[in-house]
Amino acid sequence: MAMMKLTQVRKREGAIVPFDPGRIELAIYKALAATKTGDRPEASRLAGQVVALIQKTLAEGPPTVESIQDIVEQVLMTQGYPAAAKAYILYRQQRAEVRRMKKVIGVRDDLKLSINAIKVLERRYLLKDEEGNVIETPVELFRRVARAIAVAEKKFDPAADTKTLEEDFFNLMDRLEFMPNTPTLMNAGTPLGQLSACFVLPVDDSIVAIFETLKNMAIIHQSGGGTGFSFTRLRPKGDIVRSTKGVASGPVSFMKVFDAATGVMKQGGKRRGANMGIINADHPDIVEFVTAKSDEVTLSNFNISVGTPDEFMSAAARGTAWPLINPRTGKEVKSINARGLFDMIVNNAWKTGDPGLIFLDEINRRNPTPHLGRLEATNPCGELPLLPYESCNLGSINLAKMVMDGKVDWSKLKRTVHLTVHFLDNVIEANVFPLPAIEKITRHGNRKIGLGVMGFADALLKLGIPYNSEEALEAGERFIRFILDEARQASVKLAEKRGVFPNFPGSIYDSPQANLRLRNATVLSIAPTGTISIIAGCSSGIEPLFALAFVRNVMEGTRLLEINPIFEQVARERGFYSPELMEHIAQKGTLRNIPGIPDDVRRVFVTDWDITPDWHVRMQAIFQKYSDNSVSKTVNLPAEATPEDIRRIYTLAYELKCKGITIYRYGSKRQQVLTLAGHMPEAAVEPSPFVTAESEYSGGCSYGTCPL
Repeated sequence: MAMMKLTQVRKREGAIVPFDPGRIELAIYKALAATKTGDRPEASRLAGQVVALIQKTLAEGPPTVESIQDIVEQVLMTQGYPAAAKAYILYRQQRAEVRRMKKVIGVRDDLKLSINAIKVLERRYLLKDEEGNVIETPVELFRRVARAIAVAEKKFDPAADTKTLEEDFFNLMDRLEFMPNTPTLMNAGTPLGQLSACFVLPVDDSIVAIFETLKNMAIIHQSGGGTGFSFTRLRPKGDIVRSTKGVASGPVSFMKVFDAATGVMKQGGKRRGANMGIINADHPDIVEFVTAKSDEVTLSNFNISVGTPDEFMSAAARGTAWPLINPRTGKEVKSINARGLFDMIVNNAWKTGDPGLIFLDEINRRNPTPHLGRLEATNPCGELPLLPYESCNLGSINLAKMVMDGKVDWSKLKRTVHLTVHFLDNVIEANVFPLPAIEKITRHGNRKIGLGVMGFADALLKLGIPYNSEEALEAGERFIRFILDEARQASVKLAEKRGVFPNFPGSIYDSPQANLRLRNATVLSIAPTGTISIIAGCSSGIEPLFALAFVRNVMEGTRLLEINPIFEQVARERGFYSPELMEHIAQKGTLRNIPGIPDDVRRVFVTDWDITPDWHVRMQAIFQKYSDNSVSKTVNLPAEATPEDIRRIYTLAYELKCKGITIYRYGSKRQQVLTLAGHMPEAAVEPSPFVTAESEYSGGCSYGTCPL
C-alpha cells in the first residue's frame, strides 16, 4: 500500500492547512539558538528527521499540530539536545498559557496576535452582542472595515469592482501593514458610522456660542472622536459683560466646564474623551492658563498648549515687554516681560508636562487654504491643525513591514501608499459625520486626510541604524519624502477621476508653480498611533523604543514579559539570548551597563533613555519638513532633567520649524502609564522590579493623554 504523502496539518481548532516544513526548522533553530547548542544547518538536519518520522507515523488524515510538536521534542532528546528540548517544551507551555488567556478573554484569535493586542481589540474594537459578548474575530473586524470602505467606491463608479478593492484593503490590515484610526476600526460597517478621529470646533465669545460648542463636543466624543479648541476669542476674566452688567469669568473657567462634560462622557462606550485647549500668548489670562494644570486635577481631560507667534519667541529671547490684548476690544490692557512668561511656561512644563507650544505662524505659513481663514487650533495630540468644524481621518503605515532582509522595499511602500491614500479618501465618502457643518467643510470642502507611519524605530533596527544618529535622520528623511511624493501622486490620480477638493480654487496648489491638482488639501500627518501600533505589533509613530524588554499589565493580576521581537531574533541568532538576560534587560529597559551584549548590538538597540533630547527634536523636524499637516511626538526626559533642558528643547523646536512641541519629564505626574524599575514617583503602590507598561501604552506620552 502506498504511503500517504504529508501535505496537510490539522490545527487545534480543527482547520486543515497546508504543511510547511520551514516552520518546524525555524522552531528547532530558535531552541538551538536560545541554548547555544546548534546552528541553522543543524536545525535543518533535525527538521528533516522530524518530517521523516511524521511521514512514517501518518495514520488516516493529516497529523495534528500537537502530534508534530511531540515528535520535535522526541527528536531533540534522542539526538543529544536535552537543553534545546527543554527550551522547546517551555515555549510550548508559554504558547499554551497564551491560548488559555485568550480563551479567558473570550476572543477567538485568527491572527496569532499578542495577548495584549487581543485584550485591546476586545476592549475597544471587536463587536459585541447586547450581553457584552464578543461576536467577531480580528480577521472579521478587518473584513468589516475593508468592506465598508470599499463599498464607498460605488459613489464614484456604480460599476466598480468593490470585491477586489475590499480584498486589497483587507490584506493591508490582515498583514498588519496599515491601520486606520480608532473610530474607523470601531465604527465602519456599523449603524454609527462615524469614522474620523480629529475635529476642531470654534469657541466664540458668547454664552450661546460657547454652549453650542459644548453640545457639539459631546456629540463628537460620543461617536469616538477627539476635539481641539482655541479659547483665545473669549474675553478675559473681569472684563465687562454688557448684557448682564456683570463681569466675565474668563476662558479658563469655561475650559473647566468643557473638562467636566468630557469627564462624564465615554466615547462610543469604549474610551474617555480627549481635548486640546489653546490660548494665545498675548491673551490677558495667559498666566492663569499656563498654570491651570499645576494641581494635576484641573483640566485632566485636556492637553494644553500656548499659541506662540514668532514675535513672542523673539521678545522672549530679547527679554522685552510683551503686550496682552483684550480679544473683545483688540486693545492692549497690560504688558508682561516676555522672558518671564516663557520661563513660566518652561517651569510648568517641567513640573507637570503642560503646557506645550503651538507655533501658529509656522502653521499658517503652510496653511493649504489661507483664503478660508487662519488656523488657530489642533486636534488633541497636535498633529492636525484644522479650521473651525474641520475633521480629518488618519491611518498609519507600518514601516517595519516595509523592510526586508535589511533593505527598504520601495516598490512595496509605493503600492502601500497609493492604496492607503485611496482608502482614506474613501473613508470621507463612507463617513457618517456628526454635524452638518463638519460634513460641509470636510467632504464638500477640503477633504483632508492624514496618512502617517508607525514602526519607524523598528524599521531602523531592521536596517541596523541607531535612532540617535545622522544616519537615522537621513533614513527618516528618505522615508517621509518618498511617502509625501507618492501620497501626492496618489491624490492627483484620484483627482483625475473624482475631481480636485472643492476648495481647490484659491488654495496654495491653485497656481502654475505648484502644478498639483490634488483630491485632498492635505495628505500626511504623523500621529502617535497608540493602540493601533499595539495591534500591529510595532513601535509607536516615529517614537524611539521605550524599552527593549518590559513587563506589561495585560489584565488585572496578570503581567507578561514582552521582548522586542527584532531584538529577540538578533539575540538568538547571535547566540547571547537567555531568559535570565531578558529579565535583566526588563529591569533596566535599556542595554546600558548590561554585560554580554556585543558592541554593535548595543549601539543599534537604543531606547528613549539612551537618547538625548536634541535627537528627538531633530527627528521631529525632519518628519515635519515633509508633512503638510503636523507631527505628534513627545520628548521624554529623565526625572533629573532641568527647566533649562526644556527651554533648549522648546527653542530648538522653534528654530527647526516644528509646528509644535510637547515634552514629558518622567515622574512629573503622579499617574503614569509607564514606570521604570523600582521607581514609582509619589505612587501608593509597591514599585515593580521591572520596567512596567499599562496595557494601552505603546510609546510616546507616558502619562496617557494620547488616546487616538
